[in-house]
Amino acid sequence: MRNELLGTVDGGRDSLSALVDTTYMYLDLSQALTSTLSFPTMDLHTSSSNDAWRSLCNVVEHSGIFDSDKRQPHLRCMENTRVKLWSSLRRLLHRRDQTNVWLNGCAGIEKTSIAFTVAEEFKRAGRLAATFFFSHKHTQIAGKIIPTIAYQLALTFPCIRGDIIQAIEKDEFLLSSEKSRVDQMRELVINPLHTLRFRQERPYVIIIDALDECFSCQEAARLARLFVETLSGTNLPTIHLIFTSRPDVHIRAAMPPGVCQISLTIRDSFIVQDVHFFLRASLDNIRTSRPDVFGRPPKPWPSEAEFETLASRTCGLFVNAAMVVNFLSPVGQCPQQRLDLLLRQKSRFCVVIDRDINELYRQIITTSENPALFCRMLASIHLMQPLPLRDLQELFHADKESLGVMLEAFLPVISNPPDGIGNVEIYHASLHDFIKDPFCSAELYVSNARAHEYLACRCIDLLTRTEPAYGAVARNAHRYAHFWWGTHLSSAYPSSELRHLLARFKKEDLKRLVAVAEQDQSLGPLIFNLHEASNACFSWKWIRSLSDIVVAWRIVKASRKVYREVKKSNTNVTNT
Repeated sequence: MRNELLGTVDGGRDSLSALVDTTYMYLDLSQALTSTLSFPTMDLHTSSSNDAWRSLCNVVEHSGIFDSDKRQPHLRCMENTRVKLWSSLRRLLHRRDQTNVWLNGCAGIEKTSIAFTVAEEFKRAGRLAATFFFSHKHTQIAGKIIPTIAYQLALTFPCIRGDIIQAIEKDEFLLSSEKSRVDQMRELVINPLHTLRFRQERPYVIIIDALDECFSCQEAARLARLFVETLSGTNLPTIHLIFTSRPDVHIRAAMPPGVCQISLTIRDSFIVQDVHFFLRASLDNIRTSRPDVFGRPPKPWPSEAEFETLASRTCGLFVNAAMVVNFLSPVGQCPQQRLDLLLRQKSRFCVVIDRDINELYRQIITTSENPALFCRMLASIHLMQPLPLRDLQELFHADKESLGVMLEAFLPVISNPPDGIGNVEIYHASLHDFIKDPFCSAELYVSNARAHEYLACRCIDLLTRTEPAYGAVARNAHRYAHFWWGTHLSSAYPSSELRHLLARFKKEDLKRLVAVAEQDQSLGPLIFNLHEASNACFSWKWIRSLSDIVVAWRIVKASRKVYREVKKSNTNVTNT
């Protein structure tokens, strides 16, 4: 019996041992399966998330973010100005219930400076959700506004980044500029923000500046309505909206009744007072920084009568005051003589604001050594693809000194980064209007055909004057000339200077163009330029003499050679 019991126990132990061994075997197998199957799945998910985030980053328009280096110069309000406005804005933006503000006013009243200063203050306070500052250079990428807002929201509220990524993973076309803005707003902004409803105790701010500079007024109105209506929904955190624009009737009609409208006009006493404060401080800075003119200690300048007259000419616009100060500031010029030029203009009432700023632009141009050249360069910069200062100087080589003087004269309204990293661009709406509207610029107006003519001359001059540059060695100026000379030529007025430069465009120069295109694998753009140039040169407006026919035939022969090279290259690829 004992032996039987022992046998039973031993058998039970063997069975238990076998069960334990089997259990460990399954555990080992489970761990093995987990290590081989689960971890790669997590890696795939991580990789997919990284791809989605990278896709979002690739469509972000960084120059629309208020403090981006691409937006230089950063314009902010002068200390001790806009005091009354600041008090009103702070009171509105500290409310717990969702508040929308529309800050409107004419060009030059410094809406962007106010928006930038608000953004700076709320970023320091940790309450800035997102910004988008439009300018004329955003015309082609206005569809990126919602992805750019979503990108900033993901940085401000890291907990919603996963929701934004999931939305992008589910719809690969969500970031497309052709996607409905309603769909983008819902998936990239509103749905992710729902998760913050009970987490955010403080109100945040989204700022959209210069809403009317990139869209038609109707489209700007639709975008404003979309933001107001969707961000006012239930179960969302409190995010205040600030829009700035001109006082357009379409945008005004799009604003719901609850939107707080703040209109900035030159009739507001505090704005006129702030402009006078800025002007007096700036003139005092000129006086104290020029001991060679005003002595040491500096004598009083200007007289009280001169200041009052000058201040009245600014018409309550900061941009006018900034242009006046910039006109009086250049070293090497006598400030009093320049002031006399400004005061020589007949006194008149500031009835039409745009007329006054246009008059100031005309006065600055007409007092230059070469007003016609100033106008051609301004019109060309407005028309062309932006370039850094160094490359623009190389392209405008013959007029390099005049370019520097012109950029200095219009510094308050033309972006010219001092470090040379950014592009030279006209960023103020009033100067855009002055250049493109013959009613504004009057006798100084430069047509597109004349601007294209100037740019075609500069491109051809660069291509015939310098040695070819290849690949990464090529500067932006050379790339611009290689890619755009034919396009400018096809739309240019056939001036005598352009004909002369084309006559210098010898066979060797065309060979160099072909060599550069082959080296850089850019034969396609060269074919397009040659096609545009040959069509232009064989048109009736161009052919006036036998030499014109010779030039046109030379370009046609170069075109045929390039066609043969491309055909030969394609044949070799096919055979390979």
